[in-house]
Formats: sequence, C-alpha cells, structure tokens
Amino acid sequence: MAISLIKGQRISLDKESGGSLNKVVMGLGWDPIKKKGFFSSKSASIDLDASCCLFDENNIQVDIVYFGHLKSNDGSIIHTGDNLTGAGEGDDERIIVNLGNIPANIKNLVFTVNSFRGHTFNDVENAYCRLVDDRNQKEVARYTLTGGGNHTGLIMTKLYRNQNEWKMQAIGEMVDGKTVHSLIPAITPFL
Repeated sequence: MAISLIKGQRISLDKESGGSLNKVVMGLGWDPIKKKGFFSSKSASIDLDASCCLFDENNIQVDIVYFGHLKSNDGSIIHTGDNLTGAGEGDDERIIVNLGNIPANIKNLVFTVNSFRGHTFNDVENAYCRLVDDRNQKEVARYTLTGGGNHTGLIMTKLYRNQNEWKMQAIGEMVDGKTVHSLIPAITPFL
C-alpha cells in the first residue's frame, strides 16, 4: 500500500517498495476546476509542466528534464511528453527515472511543477504527484497537492542519495514561476 506523504516527510524508497528499486516513475496529475455558469459548467485547459532538476554533490544544477528537453544528457531520466490541458484520467505527465543509471556525482533529483500559461493553483483541483515502482506499477508514495493558492509553481518532492540508498522527501513549497528555469533559485534551499 502506498504512503500518503505530508509536507516535509521523508521515506526510504527501498523500505517502502519492499526491495531495491531500480526504475521509478514520477507521475503528475491534475484537473482544471470546472467553471460554473448560469446554464452550464465547463473546464478551461490548464497547462501544468512537470520537470526534474538534477544537482550534484556541490548542489550545482547539472541538467533539467522537462517538455523542452525530454531526456537527461546521461539518458537516465526521460519525460514522456507535455500535456497541455490536464484532461483525462490518471497521470497527465510522467517522468521515468532509472535510478541505477544516474551518475554517482548526482545527489538530488528535484521534481517541480509550473503553470506555463500563468494560471494559478486556484484554477487546479485533484492535483497530485506519485512515485510508482516500474517493476510492478505499484504506487510507492503519493503527495496530494492540496489547498490551491495564488502561485504558479510548486517544488513537489525530491529524491536524494543517502550513502547508497535513494530516499524521498515531500517538499510542497509554493513558488512563482512559469518555467522550470525560473524555479531554480527557490529549489536550492531544499538541497
């Protein structure tokens, strides 16, 4: 059974998955809030973007995987593509992480979400990020992005190396920024 994380909570990926995790998927899902009119209700498209920032042991940004750069330079992380609306069931964007292939100098993988068109999280509902074990597609952990807010970005979570083990920390920090690049200064305090 998956752990439902709260802000700041840390978990061991190996302990929670029941064994050594090699490949995981970070999924992001959301729905636009339905606007209620006098005669009907409709949803506006919301373009949220999931990204993964790679940092080395000196907290220097080494690479970013996002809709404009779908594969890390070393090939260990792959973004499956951009969802421009939030429509549909399940994960709207997915980032596949091959933990066994991440270079030894990479210590932190920070996952963010930003609203490319500038919609705030007040316009989004049912938002979450989740970590899935790629071996069996079982959810290891889920972080529900609740509370809306008048911000355009969120530092969701990080995977980090602690000796030879990968751990996860729910961050849930609300920030402003329409692109992952604009979120980098807000990420560094969490490394």
